[in-house]
Amino acid sequence: MDESKDFKAGFVSIVGRPNVGKSTLLNAFMDEKLAITSSKAQTTRHRMFGILNEPNHQIVFSDTPGAIDPVYKLQERMMGFVRNALRDADIILLMVALEDKNDHPEVIQMALNIGAPVLFLINKTDLEKGSQSLDKTTYWKELYPDLEIITISALDKTNTDVVLNRILELLPTHPAYFPEDEMTDKSERFICSEIIREKIFLNYKQEVPYSTEVEVTSFKEEEKIIRIQAEIFVERDSQKGIIIGKKAESIKRVGMQARNDMESFFGKQIHLETFVKVEKDWRKDDRKLKRFGY
Repeated sequence: MDESKDFKAGFVSIVGRPNVGKSTLLNAFMDEKLAITSSKAQTTRHRMFGILNEPNHQIVFSDTPGAIDPVYKLQERMMGFVRNALRDADIILLMVALEDKNDHPEVIQMALNIGAPVLFLINKTDLEKGSQSLDKTTYWKELYPDLEIITISALDKTNTDVVLNRILELLPTHPAYFPEDEMTDKSERFICSEIIREKIFLNYKQEVPYSTEVEVTSFKEEEKIIRIQAEIFVERDSQKGIIIGKKAESIKRVGMQARNDMESFFGKQIHLETFVKVEKDWRKDDRKLKRFGY
């Protein structure tokens, strides 16, 4: 990696309300399934770096939880990750979905108050009907005349190259923050736990995914296989039964889907064992939240 005086590096924080496509955008920039995604709000709970390394620059993207009004302690911790990402940002990507209106101006104001350059991204143009993109650009421009607005589809990568080029123009001259072979700040265990948690969000309904936390207790890499043990925590005994399912069919499906994704990510055969445990009211307990990395 060229560390000349022309080298650029900086932190680019992706923020917005839940379910606007922040994690999908990170994956699009990285050209890798790095962050988990689902159609459910608040799938992302942690701040995660995606480190894009090129010969002349390093962009450290921060994927963040959706900005919300916290109701319980876990959500307070999630909003702490959002605030930290904003404070660190050299550039802010402020995202809304195509159908969104200005019903949460505090999120926009929070980003504008930082003082870093803000690119306002209207996502999900793949769902556009008629002149919706143009109409929404006009709508937001009337409310915030100084915003630099770009319409995108993170899902099919429409205009993500435009956003990337603009980031490179705004990126400060600075040495790299991370070694050039690093793709994320998160450990292999964290990646595995997130993959399992994504499958839980995809396979279960209502409150169950939100009451679930995953901890990888063993990660043993051999020449041709990685052996992984993971514990899935829920808040109540009834949720444990739902996660396991009739004749353990539900938990087997989660394990199979997670294993397939892990094999794609690591390029090795995966042996995955999962265990379901009850950790009562963990989302409201400071000690338990700290244990789970919040």
